[in-house]
Amino acid sequence: MVQDGIEQKDWTAPKHPPHVPIWKLSIYARINGVSGLWSTCLMVLLGAIALSSVFLSADPKGDISITSLKVFQGKAKRYPYKKQEFGFVNFNITADLTPLFNWNTKQLFLYLEAEYTNAQGVKNDVVLWDRIVRRKEDAVINFSGKNKYKFRELSKTFKKVTPAHYALKYNVMPYVGMLTYGEAARTTEAIEFPEAQESMS
Repeated sequence: MVQDGIEQKDWTAPKHPPHVPIWKLSIYARINGVSGLWSTCLMVLLGAIALSSVFLSADPKGDISITSLKVFQGKAKRYPYKKQEFGFVNFNITADLTPLFNWNTKQLFLYLEAEYTNAQGVKNDVVLWDRIVRRKEDAVINFSGKNKYKFRELSKTFKKVTPAHYALKYNVMPYVGMLTYGEAARTTEAIEFPEAQESMS
């Protein structure tokens, strides 16, 4: 605006474009708006589910008894010309894991672990047995058996290793959120490894 030869600025507020109703938008704009709204709602819902399950506390209890522990000399398939010691563990497990199940629990990964330190001072955690529990009805465990996986020491021998503790541990896998870990049972006393026998008899 020019007044008396002097240019003056127009300080009036700028006019905003008129609001366009959604039914006048293109089909792509409508789909984009609706999908964005649903995505936001879904993310909020999943976040609420994950946070709600974090505050649920569960402390399952169980019991482990090692009925037999033997060590035999043998040969691994990978190194058939080298002798190596193998451990054979018989055990009983009882545990009630039903408190771990809630609306956000997909399944449990349950495993038995042997914990010991070898002659070189290296701490070892060896998984001997495991099971996947997918239903709350199957979460009461009463199992007797032996190690499912080979139990061997990387140094080829169990001599001079510390006595081992055995622990029943679990991993909770949720539908939404982070994995959580815990322990349901542990042997009260460490168990020594016996002398290796030449062959199984």
